[in-house]
Amino acid sequence: MRIEATDGNEHKVWLTDIEIEDLRRATNSQRDDLIIQLGAFVGLRAFEIPQVRPVNVKATESGQYRLRVRSGKDTSGSSGKPRDAYLPDSVERDLQRFQNEHNIAPKDSFINLTQPGVRAVVRRTAARTAEATGDADFEKVSTHDLRRRFAQRLLVDEQMNPRVVMAVGGWDSFAAIEPYLNAPSEEIIDEAFAEVGL
Repeated sequence: MRIEATDGNEHKVWLTDIEIEDLRRATNSQRDDLIIQLGAFVGLRAFEIPQVRPVNVKATESGQYRLRVRSGKDTSGSSGKPRDAYLPDSVERDLQRFQNEHNIAPKDSFINLTQPGVRAVVRRTAARTAEATGDADFEKVSTHDLRRRFAQRLLVDEQMNPRVVMAVGGWDSFAAIEPYLNAPSEEIIDEAFAEVGL
């Protein structure tokens, strides 16, 4: 985990996939695990997570899944617009299981919380993870850090086309994703040094 201090008493936390799994293990409910997954694997913002409803999940002709986010943030400065986020099969299965187990109607939200409620779940989960792992840095993790991992995984680890990441993640400019593109993960750094034999 890499941490950057920002203005005020805020931090940017650059998580690894192993650390995302640490967070998932520290959740105390299926709902809380879905919140972590929707941020880290789908790239949703805290205010978008409560919008997710079963009717928003769509299968494509190729058998992949998309998640319609009704009014995501528009990073170009206007009031927002819908987008179709990529929904990994594993997250779709967990959403389906959650819907079945909790008898969620097609137009009801999977996560019946407010934006502050979603953020509180992540803070509590991060605190439990810090206690479980002995790594106090987990206490700095926020909902945006989950989205940061989503972007970094695609842009840096997988070297995905930035335009594709912008489309599924709701970024409207290269300037908005540049911080994620220019921040190599620990694995990428290790591989670079291994390649040159140092």
